[in-house]
Amino acid sequence: MILAGGLSTRLQPLTNDLPKPLVPVLDRPVIGHVIDYLAAHAVSDLVVNVHYFAEDVERYVGDGRDFGVRMSYLREPTLMGSAGAVKQVEDLFDSTFVVIGCDDVTDVDLGAALAFHRERRAEATIVLVEADDVSQYGVVVTEADGSITDFQEKPAPGTERSKLVNTGIYVFEPELLARIPAATFYDFGKQVFPELLGAEARFFGMQQRAYWCDIGTPSEYRRAHADALAGKVRLSIGDGAEIRDCTLVGAGATIDPTARVEGFASVGAGSSVGPGAVVDCSIVWRGVQIGSNAHLLNTILADDVVVEPRAFVEGGLHARASRIR
Repeated sequence: MILAGGLSTRLQPLTNDLPKPLVPVLDRPVIGHVIDYLAAHAVSDLVVNVHYFAEDVERYVGDGRDFGVRMSYLREPTLMGSAGAVKQVEDLFDSTFVVIGCDDVTDVDLGAALAFHRERRAEATIVLVEADDVSQYGVVVTEADGSITDFQEKPAPGTERSKLVNTGIYVFEPELLARIPAATFYDFGKQVFPELLGAEARFFGMQQRAYWCDIGTPSEYRRAHADALAGKVRLSIGDGAEIRDCTLVGAGATIDPTARVEGFASVGAGSSVGPGAVVDCSIVWRGVQIGSNAHLLNTILADDVVVEPRAFVEGGLHARASRIR
Protein backbone atom coordinates (compact mmCIF):
# COMPACT_ATOMS: atom_id res chain seq x y z
CA MET A 1 0.00 0.00 0.00
CA ILE A 2 1.22 3.46 -0.90
CA LEU A 3 0.13 6.12 1.58
CA ALA A 4 -0.66 9.21 -0.47
CA GLY A 5 -3.58 10.98 1.16
CA GLY A 6 -1.76 13.78 2.98
CA LEU A 7 -2.04 17.47 2.19
CA SER A 8 1.73 18.12 2.12
CA THR A 9 1.41 21.42 3.95
CA ARG A 10 5.18 21.63 4.46
CA LEU A 11 5.65 22.07 0.70
CA GLN A 12 3.09 24.84 0.33
CA PRO A 13 2.66 26.94 -1.76
CA LEU A 14 4.02 24.39 -4.26
CA THR A 15 1.19 22.05 -3.25
CA ASN A 16 -1.58 24.63 -3.11
CA ASP A 17 -3.19 22.97 -6.11
CA LEU A 18 -1.08 19.84 -6.54
CA PRO A 19 -1.21 16.64 -4.46
CA LYS A 20 2.04 15.42 -2.94
CA PRO A 21 2.16 12.24 -5.09
CA LEU A 22 2.47 14.44 -8.19
CA VAL A 23 5.28 16.67 -6.91
CA PRO A 24 8.01 16.22 -9.55
CA VAL A 25 11.41 14.73 -8.87
CA LEU A 26 13.63 14.95 -11.96
CA ASP A 27 10.63 16.27 -13.89
CA ARG A 28 8.52 13.21 -13.04
CA PRO A 29 5.86 12.75 -10.32
CA VAL A 30 7.34 11.21 -7.20
CA ILE A 31 4.69 8.49 -7.04
CA GLY A 32 6.02 7.26 -10.39
CA HIS A 33 9.40 6.67 -8.77
CA VAL A 34 7.76 4.83 -5.85
CA ILE A 35 5.80 2.55 -8.20
CA ASP A 36 8.95 1.89 -10.25
CA TYR A 37 10.76 0.95 -7.04
CA LEU A 38 8.06 -1.49 -5.95
CA ALA A 39 7.75 -3.01 -9.42
CA ALA A 40 11.53 -3.55 -9.51
CA HIS A 41 11.11 -5.67 -6.37
CA ALA A 42 8.34 -7.76 -7.97
CA VAL A 43 5.52 -6.07 -6.05
CA SER A 44 2.81 -6.06 -8.68
CA ASP A 45 -0.48 -5.53 -6.78
CA LEU A 46 -0.76 -2.06 -5.28
CA VAL A 47 -3.38 0.07 -3.57
CA VAL A 48 -3.04 3.78 -2.90
CA ASN A 49 -5.19 5.98 -0.70
CA VAL A 50 -6.11 9.32 -2.25
CA HIS A 51 -7.82 12.39 -0.86
CA TYR A 52 -6.36 15.74 -1.94
CA PHE A 53 -6.88 16.22 -5.71
CA ALA A 54 -7.62 12.50 -5.86
CA GLU A 55 -8.73 12.60 -9.50
CA ASP A 56 -5.36 13.99 -10.58
CA VAL A 57 -3.49 11.13 -8.92
CA GLU A 58 -5.81 8.55 -10.45
CA ARG A 59 -5.47 10.15 -13.88
CA TYR A 60 -1.68 9.95 -13.74
CA VAL A 61 -1.37 6.40 -12.41
CA GLY A 62 -4.45 4.90 -14.04
CA ASP A 63 -4.88 1.18 -13.60
CA GLY A 64 -1.11 0.76 -13.29
CA ARG A 65 -0.51 -1.05 -16.56
CA ASP A 66 1.84 1.68 -17.83
CA PHE A 67 4.03 0.91 -14.81
CA GLY A 68 3.74 -2.87 -15.08
CA VAL A 69 1.56 -3.19 -11.95
CA ARG A 70 -2.10 -3.56 -11.02
CA MET A 71 -3.36 -0.49 -9.14
CA SER A 72 -6.47 -0.01 -7.06
CA TYR A 73 -7.58 3.00 -5.02
CA LEU A 74 -9.00 3.89 -1.65
CA ARG A 75 -10.75 7.23 -1.82
CA GLU A 76 -10.90 8.77 1.63
CA PRO A 77 -13.45 11.58 1.97
CA THR A 78 -12.06 12.02 5.49
CA LEU A 79 -8.48 11.04 6.22
CA MET A 80 -8.27 8.29 8.84
CA GLY A 81 -4.53 8.25 9.57
CA SER A 82 -1.82 5.95 8.25
CA ALA A 83 -3.09 2.83 10.02
CA GLY A 84 -6.74 3.80 9.57
CA ALA A 85 -6.24 3.94 5.81
CA VAL A 86 -4.75 0.45 5.67
CA LYS A 87 -7.56 -0.88 7.88
CA GLN A 88 -10.14 0.21 5.32
CA VAL A 89 -8.69 -2.14 2.69
CA GLU A 90 -7.71 -5.00 5.01
CA ASP A 91 -9.56 -7.52 2.83
CA LEU A 92 -6.80 -7.03 0.23
CA PHE A 93 -4.09 -8.25 2.60
CA ASP A 94 -4.16 -11.99 3.23
CA SER A 95 -0.39 -12.46 3.35
CA THR A 96 2.76 -10.48 4.14
CA PHE A 97 2.43 -6.95 2.78
CA VAL A 98 4.40 -3.71 2.48
CA VAL A 99 3.40 -0.13 3.34
CA ILE A 100 5.39 2.81 1.95
CA GLY A 101 4.92 6.57 1.72
CA CYS A 102 4.35 8.26 -1.63
CA ASP A 103 7.17 10.69 -0.82
CA ASP A 104 9.90 8.09 -0.21
CA VAL A 105 12.81 8.21 -2.67
CA THR A 106 14.89 5.14 -1.92
CA ASP A 107 16.90 2.17 -3.11
CA VAL A 108 16.29 0.08 0.02
CA ASP A 109 16.60 -3.65 -0.69
CA LEU A 110 12.99 -4.65 -0.18
CA GLY A 111 13.73 -8.32 -0.82
CA ALA A 112 16.26 -8.31 2.02
CA ALA A 113 13.72 -6.62 4.29
CA LEU A 114 11.12 -9.30 3.51
CA ALA A 115 13.65 -12.07 4.17
CA PHE A 116 14.66 -10.47 7.50
CA HIS A 117 10.99 -10.17 8.48
CA ARG A 118 10.22 -13.80 7.66
CA GLU A 119 13.35 -15.21 9.29
CA ARG A 120 12.31 -13.62 12.58
CA ARG A 121 8.66 -14.58 12.20
CA ALA A 122 7.90 -10.92 12.81
CA GLU A 123 4.47 -9.37 13.01
CA ALA A 124 5.90 -6.02 11.98
CA THR A 125 9.26 -4.82 10.64
CA ILE A 126 10.42 -1.24 10.07
CA VAL A 127 13.23 -0.55 7.60
CA LEU A 128 15.84 1.71 9.21
CA VAL A 129 18.70 3.77 7.85
CA GLU A 130 21.44 5.57 9.74
CA ALA A 131 21.62 9.38 9.76
CA ASP A 132 24.26 11.71 11.19
CA ASP A 133 21.67 14.26 12.30
CA VAL A 134 18.50 12.58 13.55
CA SER A 135 16.88 15.67 15.06
CA GLN A 136 14.24 15.86 12.32
CA TYR A 137 13.37 12.18 12.24
CA GLY A 138 11.69 9.44 14.21
CA VAL A 139 14.50 7.54 15.92
CA VAL A 140 14.25 3.80 16.60
CA VAL A 141 16.11 1.99 19.40
CA THR A 142 16.83 -1.71 18.84
CA GLU A 143 18.55 -4.68 20.43
CA ALA A 144 21.38 -6.50 18.68
CA ASP A 145 18.93 -8.88 16.98
CA GLY A 146 16.89 -5.98 15.64
CA SER A 147 14.01 -6.21 18.13
CA ILE A 148 12.61 -2.74 18.76
CA THR A 149 12.66 -1.46 22.34
CA ASP A 150 11.80 2.23 22.06
CA PHE A 151 11.22 5.29 19.88
CA GLN A 152 12.29 8.92 20.08
CA GLU A 153 10.56 11.59 18.00
CA LYS A 154 12.92 14.29 16.70
CA PRO A 155 15.33 14.19 19.66
CA ALA A 156 17.41 17.29 20.35
CA PRO A 157 21.05 16.95 19.22
CA GLY A 158 23.02 15.02 21.81
CA THR A 159 19.96 13.39 23.38
CA GLU A 160 19.40 10.73 20.72
CA ARG A 161 19.62 7.11 21.87
CA SER A 162 20.21 5.82 18.36
CA LYS A 163 21.28 7.01 14.93
CA LEU A 164 18.70 4.78 13.24
CA VAL A 165 15.70 6.51 11.68
CA ASN A 166 12.32 5.23 10.59
CA THR A 167 12.02 5.29 6.79
CA GLY A 168 8.27 4.74 6.78
CA ILE A 169 8.82 1.51 4.85
CA TYR A 170 7.04 -1.26 6.75
CA VAL A 171 6.57 -5.01 6.34
CA PHE A 172 3.48 -6.36 8.10
CA GLU A 173 1.59 -9.58 8.66
CA PRO A 174 -2.21 -9.51 8.25
CA GLU A 175 -2.64 -10.24 11.98
CA LEU A 176 -1.44 -6.71 12.69
CA LEU A 177 -4.65 -5.34 11.20
CA ALA A 178 -6.64 -6.72 14.14
CA ARG A 179 -4.88 -4.13 16.31
CA ILE A 180 -6.42 -1.27 14.31
CA PRO A 181 -10.02 -0.34 15.17
CA ALA A 182 -12.42 0.13 12.28
CA ALA A 183 -13.77 3.57 11.36
CA THR A 184 -11.30 5.28 13.69
CA PHE A 185 -8.49 7.74 13.02
CA TYR A 186 -5.41 5.64 13.82
CA ASP A 187 -1.71 6.17 13.27
CA PHE A 188 1.10 3.64 13.03
CA GLY A 189 3.68 5.73 14.85
CA LYS A 190 1.48 7.12 17.61
CA GLN A 191 -0.78 4.16 18.30
CA VAL A 192 0.02 0.86 16.58
CA PHE A 193 3.74 0.79 17.32
CA PRO A 194 3.41 1.65 21.03
CA GLU A 195 0.80 -1.12 21.29
CA LEU A 196 3.20 -3.60 19.70
CA LEU A 197 5.87 -2.64 22.24
CA GLY A 198 3.43 -2.91 25.13
CA ALA A 199 2.28 -6.35 23.98
CA GLU A 200 5.90 -7.51 23.53
CA ALA A 201 5.00 -8.54 20.01
CA ARG A 202 7.54 -9.74 17.47
CA PHE A 203 8.44 -6.26 16.31
CA PHE A 204 11.76 -5.59 14.57
CA GLY A 205 13.80 -2.93 12.85
CA MET A 206 16.08 -3.86 9.97
CA GLN A 207 19.02 -1.54 9.37
CA GLN A 208 20.20 -1.10 5.80
CA ARG A 209 23.02 0.83 4.22
CA ALA A 210 20.77 2.32 1.56
CA TYR A 211 19.64 5.62 0.15
CA TRP A 212 16.45 7.10 1.55
CA CYS A 213 14.93 10.57 1.43
CA ASP A 214 11.44 11.76 2.35
CA ILE A 215 10.77 14.69 0.00
CA GLY A 216 8.05 16.15 2.22
CA THR A 217 10.08 19.18 3.31
CA PRO A 218 11.78 21.79 1.10
CA SER A 219 15.27 20.89 2.33
CA GLU A 220 14.80 17.17 1.72
CA TYR A 221 13.11 17.83 -1.61
CA ARG A 222 16.20 19.75 -2.69
CA ARG A 223 18.46 17.00 -1.34
CA ALA A 224 16.69 14.31 -3.34
CA HIS A 225 17.28 16.24 -6.57
CA ALA A 226 20.93 16.93 -5.81
CA ASP A 227 21.57 13.33 -4.79
CA ALA A 228 19.86 11.90 -7.88
CA LEU A 229 21.77 14.24 -10.19
CA ALA A 230 25.00 13.35 -8.38
CA GLY A 231 24.31 9.65 -8.91
CA LYS A 232 23.74 8.76 -5.24
CA VAL A 233 20.41 7.19 -6.18
CA ARG A 234 19.24 6.08 -9.61
CA LEU A 235 15.87 7.41 -10.77
CA SER A 236 14.13 7.54 -14.11
CA ILE A 237 13.78 11.03 -15.56
CA GLY A 238 10.77 12.58 -17.26
CA ASP A 239 9.95 11.55 -20.82
CA GLY A 240 12.19 13.41 -23.27
CA ALA A 241 14.36 14.87 -20.48
CA GLU A 242 18.13 14.61 -20.40
CA ILE A 243 20.87 15.11 -17.86
CA ARG A 244 23.70 17.42 -18.87
CA ASP A 245 26.67 17.85 -16.52
CA CYS A 246 24.61 16.99 -13.42
CA THR A 247 21.71 19.24 -14.42
CA LEU A 248 18.37 18.08 -15.76
CA VAL A 249 16.74 19.64 -18.84
CA GLY A 250 13.17 18.60 -19.52
CA ALA A 251 11.59 17.84 -22.87
CA GLY A 252 11.18 20.96 -24.98
CA ALA A 253 12.93 23.19 -22.47
CA THR A 254 15.05 25.92 -24.05
CA ILE A 255 18.19 27.38 -22.53
CA ASP A 256 19.82 30.32 -24.25
CA PRO A 257 23.49 29.70 -25.14
CA THR A 258 24.50 32.62 -22.94
CA ALA A 259 22.53 31.34 -19.93
CA ARG A 260 23.96 29.11 -17.17
CA VAL A 261 22.24 26.19 -15.48
CA GLU A 262 24.47 24.78 -12.76
CA GLY A 263 24.77 23.33 -9.29
CA PHE A 264 22.53 20.23 -9.56
CA ALA A 265 19.71 22.30 -11.03
CA SER A 266 16.60 21.01 -12.78
CA VAL A 267 14.64 22.76 -15.55
CA GLY A 268 11.27 21.18 -16.31
CA ALA A 269 9.65 20.42 -19.64
CA GLY A 270 8.64 23.40 -21.72
CA SER A 271 10.44 25.95 -19.58
CA SER A 272 12.70 28.63 -21.02
CA VAL A 273 15.84 30.27 -19.66
CA GLY A 274 16.59 33.59 -21.31
CA PRO A 275 19.87 35.23 -22.40
CA GLY A 276 22.36 35.78 -19.60
CA ALA A 277 20.10 34.16 -16.99
CA VAL A 278 21.52 31.94 -14.24
CA VAL A 279 19.74 28.98 -12.66
CA ASP A 280 21.94 27.89 -9.74
CA CYS A 281 21.03 25.03 -7.36
CA SER A 282 17.36 25.58 -8.18
CA ILE A 283 14.42 23.38 -9.15
CA VAL A 284 12.26 24.75 -11.96
CA TRP A 285 9.03 22.93 -12.78
CA ARG A 286 7.25 22.93 -16.13
CA GLY A 287 6.34 25.87 -18.35
CA VAL A 288 8.39 28.39 -16.38
CA GLN A 289 9.70 31.50 -18.15
CA ILE A 290 12.96 32.95 -16.84
CA GLY A 291 13.73 36.35 -18.30
CA SER A 292 17.05 37.67 -19.56
CA ASN A 293 19.75 38.24 -16.93
CA ALA A 294 17.53 36.89 -14.15
CA HIS A 295 19.31 34.95 -11.41
CA LEU A 296 17.85 32.05 -9.42
CA LEU A 297 19.72 30.72 -6.38
CA ASN A 298 18.49 27.85 -4.18
CA THR A 299 14.87 28.40 -5.14
CA ILE A 300 11.96 26.23 -6.28
CA LEU A 301 9.47 27.44 -8.89
CA ALA A 302 6.18 25.63 -9.55
CA ASP A 303 4.61 25.30 -13.01
CA ASP A 304 4.14 28.38 -15.20
CA VAL A 305 5.97 30.88 -12.98
CA VAL A 306 7.23 33.97 -14.82
CA VAL A 307 10.53 35.49 -13.66
CA GLU A 308 10.96 38.99 -14.99
CA PRO A 309 14.24 40.07 -16.66
CA ARG A 310 17.01 40.99 -14.21
CA ALA A 311 15.10 39.64 -11.21
CA PHE A 312 17.19 38.08 -8.44
CA VAL A 313 15.47 35.24 -6.58
CA GLU A 314 17.18 33.56 -3.65
CA GLY A 315 15.53 30.76 -1.70
CA GLY A 316 11.85 30.25 -1.19
CA LEU A 317 9.05 28.30 -2.81
CA HIS A 318 6.95 30.01 -5.47
CA ALA A 319 3.39 29.02 -6.34
CA ARG A 320 2.14 28.06 -9.78
CA ALA A 321 1.67 30.87 -12.31
CA SER A 322 3.09 33.52 -9.98
CA ARG A 323 5.13 36.43 -11.35
CA ILE A 324 8.47 37.42 -9.83
CA ARG A 325 9.93 40.86 -10.39
